[in-house]
Amino acid sequence: MPRVVHFEFAADNPERASNFYRDVFGWESTNWGGPMEYWLVKTGSDGPGIDGGILRYQEKMPRTINTIGVDSVDAFVEKVTRNGGKIAKPKMAIPGVGYQAYCLDTEGNVFGIHQPDPSAK
Repeated sequence: MPRVVHFEFAADNPERASNFYRDVFGWESTNWGGPMEYWLVKTGSDGPGIDGGILRYQEKMPRTINTIGVDSVDAFVEKVTRNGGKIAKPKMAIPGVGYQAYCLDTEGNVFGIHQPDPSAK
């Protein structure tokens, strides 16, 4: 059964937001250094929980997105649309990480689906 594996917060100032979560919760953040401004967030090392990221807010973007891990983005994009959902942002490669798409459920909520694949380019 696919589970939520990652969260994202959109921020006007990702570095400031990263510092906020560090100071409040002790979370560790590092700038990914990839093709987009993105801070990886580590929320802990033991017990239940997930890690996430902070990216720069863009107009009409949700402020919080949960991402669900899947074995095939293509298969789940098909399931989403077959069941009344929509694709908000089509499948894209995250180099060295995997493939990601953003979807809308039947109520308009945005969520991501992620397929790990270190060979993604």
